[in-house]
Amino acid sequence: MPAREIPAALRQRPEMEARIKAMSKNASILVGLLWCLALLSLIVIGVLHTARMDLLVVKNYGDKIQAHYLALAGIEKAEALLYRDAKDRSHSKKNHSGNFYNDAASFREVKLGRGVFNVLRRGRSDEGGEIIYGVSDEESRLNVNTADTNALGQLQNMTPDVATAIINWHGGDATANAAEAQYYAGLQPPYQPRNGPFQTVRELLMVRSVTPELLLGKDIHQNGLLGDIGENDNDDNASVDSADLGWAGNLTVDSAVQNVDAAGDTRVNIQTADENSLMAIQGITSPIAKAIVAYRGQHQFQSIADLLDVTPQNQNQNGAQNSNSGGDSDSGKVVGQNLFMKIADGITVASDQNLPGAININTAGLDVLVCLPGVTREIAQAIISQRSSGGFFANTGELLKVPGLTRDIFKQIAPLVTARSETYRILSEGRITSTGARQRIQAIVHIGLNDVKLLSWREDDL
Repeated sequence: MPAREIPAALRQRPEMEARIKAMSKNASILVGLLWCLALLSLIVIGVLHTARMDLLVVKNYGDKIQAHYLALAGIEKAEALLYRDAKDRSHSKKNHSGNFYNDAASFREVKLGRGVFNVLRRGRSDEGGEIIYGVSDEESRLNVNTADTNALGQLQNMTPDVATAIINWHGGDATANAAEAQYYAGLQPPYQPRNGPFQTVRELLMVRSVTPELLLGKDIHQNGLLGDIGENDNDDNASVDSADLGWAGNLTVDSAVQNVDAAGDTRVNIQTADENSLMAIQGITSPIAKAIVAYRGQHQFQSIADLLDVTPQNQNQNGAQNSNSGGDSDSGKVVGQNLFMKIADGITVASDQNLPGAININTAGLDVLVCLPGVTREIAQAIISQRSSGGFFANTGELLKVPGLTRDIFKQIAPLVTARSETYRILSEGRITSTGARQRIQAIVHIGLNDVKLLSWREDDL
């Protein structure tokens, strides 16, 4: 029987199986290659993302550095302008010019390189309570190291117990020091009161019963802006009242002025000067000088205001005045009010070269002015109104022009006030325009006629 022929389909089957196997093998290789490509893509994407993040970090760090130097530029500009102003005022024998406290032309959005800087502060309630472009001064604040319990007691929400604890912290009451030390030693962790001047306003948080809410209010960063992270006000330009800034808004540890006149010359000490030195003061005649010397032999001058009480040597029993009174109408006195206001800046009763804690009557707000003895809120407002309408006070003697401020009140406050500031708080913010990176620096500086001294420095990351 002839052999049976194998169908063509059967003959092709091994070939098809071989092809299928080859295709399967190639498909597996392709899938493997695709997986490898996918993994490589993920790796590349990851590397690129990491590189991008690294670049952003580096760029952000670089922007922060540039913002820092922009803020530093604001500090340097403010210092230079204040120093020049101090020189100009001394040449013109002027205690206060009011320059640079509100000066948007000099301090707002000043362009430099890739960004801008602003020197800014929060205005007091009598200034509107909003952001002002300019500097502030420490002499407009109450110095916690020199204030007594009566002055501290005028601060909003201040109690007598807390005021006493503040005084005892820096050793103001030696008899209470032992009890205070025992209280702080019993805390966890224990610590001792400083028994010396406060170094910063924030140190008050270590004093018994002083809470962050009382000291700082909403201003946890103590810069007056209330727009930083963690604070309750998200609008830097929103107006605020003194309670929002706490006690710290009105306190300082740095205020001090030199015991010199507006020209920078040493004042004549009416307590110790001889007749010739007294006559060197313009307006003081020989009879007035003699009367001053005779008067202080029986009455020690407590302040320059006591000069208003000096009577002539040859005053008769009826009180008639026979000597020169400087052209004033004050009956029975050798130094009348008009003459006193002319010479007040050139005289002193203090032998110290430095006068810490003096409050500037040209810049202090109502909440600080009421801390002065005898000054009510009405009188404080009258002081502010007088300098706003009549111009800045040339010297402290011109307080006698203020309605309601009597000579008795003036005698109390004369040793505590000044018409000039020398210590300034400069808050500068640098910002990169393209990215918005910001940095703030706050410096407190003393501006002398021959130098600029840095008292404190703080940088804030934003």
